[in-house]
Amino acid sequence: MRKVLAAFMAALVLFISAYAEGTGTKGDGAAPSGIDNAVDSVSLEVAAPSAILVEEETGTVIYEKNADEQLEPASVTKVMTILLIIEAVESGALSLDDTVTASDRASAMGGSQVYLKQGEQMPVWEMLKCIVVSSANDAAVAMAEHIAGSEEAFVRRMNARAKELGMDNTNFINCTGLTNSPEHHTTARDISIMSRQVLSHEWIRDYTTIWMDSIREGEFGLTNTNKLIHYYEGATGLKTGYTSSAGHCLAASAERDGVEYIAVVLGCPSSAERFESARAMLNFAFANYTLVDLKPDGVLKPVRVKLGEQDMIQPVLKGQERVLVDRQMASDIEKRLEVEPMVEAPVEPGQVLGQLVLYSGDNTVAQAQLVAENGVERLNAMSIFKRELNRLLQGDK
Repeated sequence: MRKVLAAFMAALVLFISAYAEGTGTKGDGAAPSGIDNAVDSVSLEVAAPSAILVEEETGTVIYEKNADEQLEPASVTKVMTILLIIEAVESGALSLDDTVTASDRASAMGGSQVYLKQGEQMPVWEMLKCIVVSSANDAAVAMAEHIAGSEEAFVRRMNARAKELGMDNTNFINCTGLTNSPEHHTTARDISIMSRQVLSHEWIRDYTTIWMDSIREGEFGLTNTNKLIHYYEGATGLKTGYTSSAGHCLAASAERDGVEYIAVVLGCPSSAERFESARAMLNFAFANYTLVDLKPDGVLKPVRVKLGEQDMIQPVLKGQERVLVDRQMASDIEKRLEVEPMVEAPVEPGQVLGQLVLYSGDNTVAQAQLVAENGVERLNAMSIFKRELNRLLQGDK
């Protein structure tokens, strides 16, 4: 009886001590938010009036020049048209084998076209090929009408999708870019955003990498307006554009050794300058940067939880799994885990528990948060008392 009473008193003391500590102010556990992998400014210069160079997987900006200036994109507009077609296919609202009938309005479009006749029918996959390879305005309007009922309704979807993607400096008035109106505008940065979305759908490369093809059973030839597809190693897309007011525009992409870059140029005075500007940016990216894994080398150990309904919580990496780094640093990367040895309940899902830091020598290359995979509720007063009493009684046996 004396042992039980002693155990009870000891448990009471432990309970009071634990509860008092538990009501204290918690540290904020501050750690870097998300991924910190800013690329240093570089000495790259391009002739294009507006340009941006982005790594596709992480979205890291390597170079920019007047990237937020609102400009007309000409047929680079069709990157959004292509994106909405892709998303309609993947949602099940549209099949690549569905038949599309060209309206009188679609067949009357000027500019780049495949000369659709009113009432002419093609499957979605062939219309898509015409848009991607030959920048066909008539095929773009036919697809817009097929998906949304009218080009106007389709354009509303284009603008809505742009807002969802954070393309705040973009406004479309048609699905082709065939206009000289300043109301139809975007930026190099916004184009890179929608280009990343398109390229995130791997199968679209079956179209964007076509150099030459044909339709109508070989009777009408198609040649890609993006000359980089023909001569640039690893070219994967994406879209050219030209009007007298927009100048020569291009969203170009290329992939080598599992790393893909997007180069956007707007407002170039000549076609040669747009391709040269894009080529120069892509060359610079491949020569100077690469992706490295931003993952722990081993299994992350659980973190102890004080005063929690669970004793341990599992940390997980927050955000992307690879990071863009200077190529010269890639072979000299050291990973260090900085994790709290113990945290106090309650623990919220996503609460920061530490960070993974990549070093090259003494330089921090990148860092990412380690967060709680799940939450842990705090023990109430009675639960703490019962647990401590049970531990003491168990230890007395």
